[in-house]
Amino acid sequence: MSPIRRDRTQAPSAFQEKIKKWHEEEQYQQIIDAIEALPQTQQTPDLISQLARAYNNLASPEDRDLFEKAAALLKSVEDQFVQDHDWNFRMGYALYYLDQELKARSYFEKALELRPGDEDTQSLIQQCSRSLTLPNSMKPFSERTREGWESFLDGEAGLRAMIDDRKDGEAVAERCHQLLAPAFYRPFFEIGFNGDKYDLILSPDGDRSRLFKLVYFKNHAPEKVFDHWNILIGRQPAKGFELRMYDRTIGLSDARVWVEKLKDKQLGLSIYCEKLLPLVKKNENQAYGLMTVLLDQAIGEIPAIRYIGYMDLLEEPGQGEEFCLDELMEYISRDRELVTADELCTWYSAYEMTPSGEEDWSLREDVFAGVTSCLPIPRAYYQGDDEIMEDFHMDGAVPGFFWYPLDGIDRDQILDLRDEMEQKISAKAGDAVTFTGGATGVSLGYLDFIAWNLDQVLQAALEVLGNVPVKEAFFHTYRRNVGSICLKKEET
Repeated sequence: MSPIRRDRTQAPSAFQEKIKKWHEEEQYQQIIDAIEALPQTQQTPDLISQLARAYNNLASPEDRDLFEKAAALLKSVEDQFVQDHDWNFRMGYALYYLDQELKARSYFEKALELRPGDEDTQSLIQQCSRSLTLPNSMKPFSERTREGWESFLDGEAGLRAMIDDRKDGEAVAERCHQLLAPAFYRPFFEIGFNGDKYDLILSPDGDRSRLFKLVYFKNHAPEKVFDHWNILIGRQPAKGFELRMYDRTIGLSDARVWVEKLKDKQLGLSIYCEKLLPLVKKNENQAYGLMTVLLDQAIGEIPAIRYIGYMDLLEEPGQGEEFCLDELMEYISRDRELVTADELCTWYSAYEMTPSGEEDWSLREDVFAGVTSCLPIPRAYYQGDDEIMEDFHMDGAVPGFFWYPLDGIDRDQILDLRDEMEQKISAKAGDAVTFTGGATGVSLGYLDFIAWNLDQVLQAALEVLGNVPVKEAFFHTYRRNVGSICLKKEET
């Protein structure tokens, strides 16, 4: 899609006339250089918005850095322009090319409200809706993974040198972020040297759904990476760890724990830490963030995701049996296996639901039973929360499902049919897909997956579904308010 360029009516000035002329001549770098050369006191909100427009127009679809710059500039003047058509249009434009179509569409819809009938805005709203229904215009995660490892290999020697030279930690982290950026929009990681090899620890930041991307990325690492690096997923436990954060130092021995046993071998934690009390009262979110990091260092991030059902911070000591946080690993290990990220991604949970009694029910509202290895995805779907989908889409991955009517299929054959489709599509699509479970409804069957290359997955599905005994079959991304893509429809 070529840039759509437009001008606002500006107060007359020689400088504004220059910007207008450069804009008409598509001299966007000239605009950027001129505005950024001004003292900050002269960079008015209007000029900042025009600067963002220039970054948007200068960028090609692959120039994520420029679109991020434009979005950040526009965000800085949001209060002044939230009711301005051009500002909303420009923000939507930047977010569209950052693969954040849902957020982009909301800005375009606001822009259309402020300028009814605008054809450019209407066109982009339609493009956002199409991309949300069939999100195959972005670079797939399988390709980003390859480019990410190529980038890492190109720069890892310099990164090792920075670690050896004990360069500033922020500089090392920034360099590593740059190397991983081709694969991940927002990577979370830790790096270091263990005396033998260098460690790259990829963190899901407590989000189980992110594990699937990290496992895929690690499993596609070239062998050469392992000459100097260990690639680990999840923060690792560290005995005797102390954390310096928010102007305080807290160690594992400073926190006392009371445990409640929950279903599926999970645990609920009530934690009392006297050193943390001032922060609990001042900023509860920061206090929980600090304790989450401390918990990961006590037992490891992957065991924490698997076994910790909830964590409460107490303002006074609890009652009953207690122990130090640094003893929690031993407690968990008594009757629980310490799982890896790979194992957790193949750990299925069964669920049951009450089908909707409404006549006009939405997809998956007829489900009465299902299994999933990534519970956060269907949970977010039923809650109407698209944040997980946005996180996947920004990295070129697509959680979705195939759905098909069950009429004409014997009830005792439903699961066998779903397994058959999964096996055959997987055989054709290869590592472009990870299947994550499925569900059975009163009327429909569902087969769940994460596509690392959606086009390859849909092509494989087209070939397979033509030879299975279902009358219709559709693809649907894991969003509620989008359409489905027909893959098979028998003529009656």
